[in-house]
Amino acid sequence: MATRMAIVGSAVGLHARPASLVANRAAEFDTDIFLSLDGEAAVDASSLMAVMALGAEKGAQVKVTSDSGEAVAAIADLIERDLDA
Repeated sequence: MATRMAIVGSAVGLHARPASLVANRAAEFDTDIFLSLDGEAAVDASSLMAVMALGAEKGAQVKVTSDSGEAVAAIADLIERDLDA
């Protein structure tokens, strides 16, 4: 299982547009990808509502986990970008 910590770069956190971009990108992979905050249950990264419900704000550390290292890297890189720009 591949894992990487990503720091949320968007000013609004993983809400609305940033959450949509993450969910859409995660859905492109043929593997499960999970996101979690410290001490919280993991959510399906391909589900827009689940990503928004995570409540990750700017600067929060999000754990990205999947069987695919490529998927983890792609989603973590996206989370770290300012997706509001």
